Amino acid sequence: MRLSTVILPIHRWNEGQKIWRRAEDLGFHAAYTYDHLSWRSFRDEPWFGAVPTLTAAAAATERMRLGTLVTSPNFRHPVTLAKELVSVDDVSGGRLTVGIGAGGVGYDATALGQEAWSAKERAARFGEFVPLLDELLRNDSTTREGTYYSAVEARNIPGCVQRPRVPFYVAATGPKGLKLAAEYGQGWVTYGDPRGPGDVPVEQAPEVIRGQVEKLTAACAATGRDVAELAKVLLQGSTAEKPLQSLDAFVDWAGRYREIGITELVIHWPVPDSIFANDLGTFERIATEGLAQLG
Repeated sequence: MRLSTVILPIHRWNEGQKIWRRAEDLGFHAAYTYDHLSWRSFRDEPWFGAVPTLTAAAAATERMRLGTLVTSPNFRHPVTLAKELVSVDDVSGGRLTVGIGAGGVGYDATALGQEAWSAKERAARFGEFVPLLDELLRNDSTTREGTYYSAVEARNIPGCVQRPRVPFYVAATGPKGLKLAAEYGQGWVTYGDPRGPGDVPVEQAPEVIRGQVEKLTAACAATGRDVAELAKVLLQGSTAEKPLQSLDAFVDWAGRYREIGITELVIHWPVPDSIFANDLGTFERIATEGLAQLG
C-alpha cells in the first residue's frame, strides 16, 4: 500500500513550494492537487490553477509523483489539456499522473456561462473526453470528430516522457465511468459514497468501498483486464471517518481499506479553519510511521 497527499492550490508560491518540498521529504508516494476554478468553502479565498501549480511543483521536487485529483470536462477540452499534460510530464521528468473524473455541479460547472450539465450529459461527455485525451497523448497528430469534443490535426510532439502516455487514474462509481476505468485507466479513484458523509454511517463506509471494488472487478473482467493491473486509490476526506485524528486511528483505517483491496491512500494536507483542519504534527507522524505500523 502507498500513501499520498492532496495539497490544495491555495498558497502563494513562496509558501506553497515549502509544502510540496516537505511532502517529498516526508516520503509521500505522490502529491496531488484539485483541478478546480474555485471550490466550496474556498470560493472567496485564494485559489490557483492546477497546471501551473504542478509545473512549479515539478521544478521544486525531484522524486515524488505529481498529479491532478481530479481534472474533468467541466472547463477543460482534451486538445488543450493534452498539450498542458505533455508539458508537465516533461518538466517533471515523467512523474505526472492524471486523475480524471466526469465533473459535477459545483462552481466549475457554470463558470464558462453554460447551464450545469445533467448527470446523463456529464457521463456522455466523459465517455468522449477520456478516449480522445488518450488518443491525443499517444499520437503525434490526432483527428477525431465527436458530438462534444473534436480534434483536427492536433499535434502533440514530442509526446509524453512516460510511454505510451501518462497514466490515467479514473474517478468513477457508476457503470459507465467504471467501464472507462477498466478500458483506459492505470488506476481507479473513489472518495466513498457519492451521497456524502451525512448519508453513510461510519461503520458502513468500508462496505460501500467494498461494493465499488467488486463492480470495478466486474467491469475489468468484461473488458478482459485483470483488476490487479489498476491502482485502487481512496481519497480521504469525504466521509464521516476521522483517520487523521491520531496515528492509531490512521492505522486502523488504513488496515480496513487494505483488506478491501485499496492500494493507495490519499490524505489531505492540513488546512487550518477548514474541513481539512488537522494537527500538522500528527499528520507528519502518520506520513512517516503510519504504513510501517500496518505490518
